[in-house]
Amino acid sequence: MRASRSALSLILKNHVAEIRFVRRNAKLGYSRQRRMLCTNDYLLLTSAQGQKILNFVKPTGNLKYNPASKNLLIVWDIFYQNFRAVNCNDCDLVAVIKSTPPEDFWKYFSEKVMPMSSTDKAQFMNN
Repeated sequence: MRASRSALSLILKNHVAEIRFVRRNAKLGYSRQRRMLCTNDYLLLTSAQGQKILNFVKPTGNLKYNPASKNLLIVWDIFYQNFRAVNCNDCDLVAVIKSTPPEDFWKYFSEKVMPMSSTDKAQFMNN
């Protein structure tokens, strides 16, 4: 399902989402599309598990540009374990995982994400 920047922003405040979007800048040897498991749920990210397992660190500075002016949304990428900019010009919402209560997400994480190898994660992201 197609997702606008504002709709995706609202969803990610209380959920984890699997999204697929077109890269703004093509990368040689990589798919034009990028898939991501992401969130902006600060209760999840700042929890003890979020900091330990997802390696979440609160941002310390300001961006040097306005992401909204480029239709970008800054999100926490669960696989990269860092903030990433999502191109919302062509973004699909593939799946939504509840992160409230946090046990729902950690159950999903332990069953689906933890067993993935590095190769599995790379295939996920470039598919």
